[in-house]
Amino acid sequence: MEVLSCSSVPSSNIVFLRRKCARKILNPSCVNLSSLRKRKILCAKIKARTRFSWSKQPLESSQPKILCRSYGGYVIDGEEGGSVSIPESGESTSKVQIPGLPDESNGESSAQISSGFWEWKPKLSVHYEKAGCENLNSPPVLFLPGFGVGSFHYAKQLKDLGCDYRVWAIDFLGQGMSLPVEDPTSHSKEGNESDGKDSSWGFGEETEPWASELVYSIDLWQDQVRYFIEQVIGEPVYIVGNSLGGFVALYFAACNPELVKGVTLLNATPFWGFFPNPTRSPRLAKMFPWSGKFPLPESVRKLTKFVWQKISDPESIGDILRQVYADHTTNVDDVFCRIVETTQHPAAAASFASIMFAPQGKLSFWEALSRCHMNSVPVCLIYGKEDPWVKPVWGLEVKKRVPEAPYYEISPAGHCPHDEVPEVVNFLLRGWIKNLETEGLVELPLVEESNIIGEDNVVKDLEFLREGSKKSVSVQLYGPPSSVLDRISSLLKL
Repeated sequence: MEVLSCSSVPSSNIVFLRRKCARKILNPSCVNLSSLRKRKILCAKIKARTRFSWSKQPLESSQPKILCRSYGGYVIDGEEGGSVSIPESGESTSKVQIPGLPDESNGESSAQISSGFWEWKPKLSVHYEKAGCENLNSPPVLFLPGFGVGSFHYAKQLKDLGCDYRVWAIDFLGQGMSLPVEDPTSHSKEGNESDGKDSSWGFGEETEPWASELVYSIDLWQDQVRYFIEQVIGEPVYIVGNSLGGFVALYFAACNPELVKGVTLLNATPFWGFFPNPTRSPRLAKMFPWSGKFPLPESVRKLTKFVWQKISDPESIGDILRQVYADHTTNVDDVFCRIVETTQHPAAAASFASIMFAPQGKLSFWEALSRCHMNSVPVCLIYGKEDPWVKPVWGLEVKKRVPEAPYYEISPAGHCPHDEVPEVVNFLLRGWIKNLETEGLVELPLVEESNIIGEDNVVKDLEFLREGSKKSVSVQLYGPPSSVLDRISSLLKL
């Protein structure tokens, strides 16, 4: 398989929307998105606070614009989202100072991120980003994104953890920049001569040969991860996944334990897929003859266009970001612009339909967890407490089934703690990896902070610098159950 450089994007007759808004350093230039509805989306720096608002008045021009600039919080519908108050921990008596992210403005160096495309199969190229590849003797770490985002969602991990480790992040096929470079379906002459306004791919009458078995499913992504590790990384990895990426990470580890050094779940969703798997439930699966393959049936096309129009609307995207980020001062301009950009790809709508109608995986989340437990795959749990979707009860259920797994609950933090409080997540990941790499000689993060014999639950306020200001969050650790020997050892250390 060929590894392509970032500049050698597979040829295509479409023009990708360039990163003029919200990349590594946000560019204030305008990007025209002709398919957006007639409303303004303004992201501007105002007194170092975020301005993320919509004006629904029609624009003078027929093409609305997205203006993205650096900001530190956001305002939606005129109401400013301030910091969420940190709950009283009660048991926490001191603050733990942890490093902030590398501050390039103060001369601190961060790892350089490079990106490229890996050609897995004909017409299917996987976009990925990497950092720290010069750290030859360091452990490799692979990040898997949640639904609707991509490798860009882990920029704060690549820049920071890339200073110590070899780090990769990929886009799942059907999402981010891993969308196909050609239409997976062909149109009849009559269809081509219709009105020319519908440039969406995947709505043709016949499937192209290269896409005959294409379904954007859990099993496809599991295979994608396996081949990426084998052919690009070349050795077992620590694998980290958020939301959907957490499910795929666990599923992959259950199927390929020899390629995994450990799994970290960041608010992992414990369920995915609405339709039965044909291998697990062949009779039930026959009741659903269409299961995410191309082309889309006529009834699904109509439903897809209706739903896609709603969820790809920038206002809807903004509402979701406001919902899943607990701290509304978090900079979400890059995430917002990158999600909007992805929705403009001609394959985005049909890919969304394939994902939604794809069958469930051959293993459920809990079956995958059980396999990992039986195969002694190390698991670490890092969950945002204020997640409105995957609430802490799901993480605690994983902890109950895998008692030896450390469970860190961060507050305030929502569904994407790695982007909302990357300082904390990176600190915990570093400590967990060091604990495994030293076979326990280095204590798990926060365990050494507790000098109380037999205390399995620890609550600490972690304090760090962000943009010159101190910030603090509360972290509760539900550690591995301690044995009598452990408690005696702790007593001798006092």
